[in-house]
Amino acid sequence: MRTVELVCSPGLDVAVRTVWGRLAAAGLPSLARNIHPTNRPHLTLAAVDDFPPGVAHRLAELFDAALPVPVSLGRVVVLDGSAPLVWLVQPTPALTALHAAVWDVLAEADGLRPWHAPGAWVPHLSLALRFRNADLRMARAVSGGQRPTGVFDAARSYDGTDRTVTRIG
Repeated sequence: MRTVELVCSPGLDVAVRTVWGRLAAAGLPSLARNIHPTNRPHLTLAAVDDFPPGVAHRLAELFDAALPVPVSLGRVVVLDGSAPLVWLVQPTPALTALHAAVWDVLAEADGLRPWHAPGAWVPHLSLALRFRNADLRMARAVSGGQRPTGVFDAARSYDGTDRTVTRIG
């Protein structure tokens, strides 16, 4: 599997990692415990089985023209009431247009994951996986109720087979 992701600017990255640390310190699930070198705050725009020929170049051109994209974070929620604890990303016209453009570039790719499709996609930054809805109130208290802003200033692709990332653009 290959993803297409936006990477947080340094200030936004620190804000998210700070909450990761607070969650871990409170004994809650947290991505702070994932020590793999590819683990960092990011927004997934799409996931496919693999990139068709020429797609990486087209994505690079797209991101070179579109980034940086301003971002504001919203509420901390548990998606679908069951699994990941996330910080919702407020969709802006620029972000929504970039997401749609990525999907246009990937239109011929095999294995497009439907949960990232325009209309179904819930833009978010993950804070923890396998989170219990019962701990949401505590997680919100730990996160401090802040709603950081920043920019997505780079793009990357994660290769799930060899667990590596490649910068796009």
